[in-house]
Amino acid sequence: MARTGGRSWLRRSHVVARPAVRLVCFPHAGGSAASYAGFAGELPARAELAVAQYPGRGDRFVEPAVEDVRRMAAQVSAELLTLEPTATVLFGHSLGALVAYETALVLQRSGVRPERLVVSASPPPRLAGGGDTHLRDDDELWSIVCGFGGVEPEIAADADLRSILLPTLRSDVRANELYEPPAQPIALDCPVVCYHGIGDPLVDEAQLAEWGEVSTGSFSVRRRAGGHFHVFHEVGELIEDIFADVPIDALRRRAVS
Repeated sequence: MARTGGRSWLRRSHVVARPAVRLVCFPHAGGSAASYAGFAGELPARAELAVAQYPGRGDRFVEPAVEDVRRMAAQVSAELLTLEPTATVLFGHSLGALVAYETALVLQRSGVRPERLVVSASPPPRLAGGGDTHLRDDDELWSIVCGFGGVEPEIAADADLRSILLPTLRSDVRANELYEPPAQPIALDCPVVCYHGIGDPLVDEAQLAEWGEVSTGSFSVRRRAGGHFHVFHEVGELIEDIFADVPIDALRRRAVS
């Protein structure tokens, strides 16, 4: 993915002139911009992809991790507001769902209404946070994370890679577990779509309806096979579903007018 400058928080790919819509993705704990490389080839015409690159991974490996969801959102929002204006779809998975939500709040307060907020594999903000996984020792933390299916077996068994990945992973888990929702959040006014991976051990499906309370816009929950990391299975099907009721043609006309 192309860089947008030193210490940038966004990695943009599938860049087009005057995009009709920009899909902004927010990775899970331990994830990086590279996690969403497969999304670029599945986008509709005139759509652009931008993925948050949190510090402590990829080309930002030497930077200290940020352990505060709101700080992450503030940085991403600031950079989004410098880009060519276009309709923006925010997509966050797990930890990224909370960062995407907080980013939506910042954008709306700045007068930029997201086209929609798409969240995956996360409890709603009021019920998110909590837990002590970030306090476990290295062996237990690594075992817990690998048990969710987010680490390839060859990586899970590599002691050197484990030692490299664990500090950033622990920081991300800490950011997730210490998250506190805004005391008096503004209501978004964009549609909200919530994806649930069937059998996800980290998310109580019965709680997901509360995601609908963060916005006055429409709301739906959509179930997919694949558990907690369903977003990396049948990627083309997922992208097609995300954009199924996004008015791309109308947005394209707006972008070129």
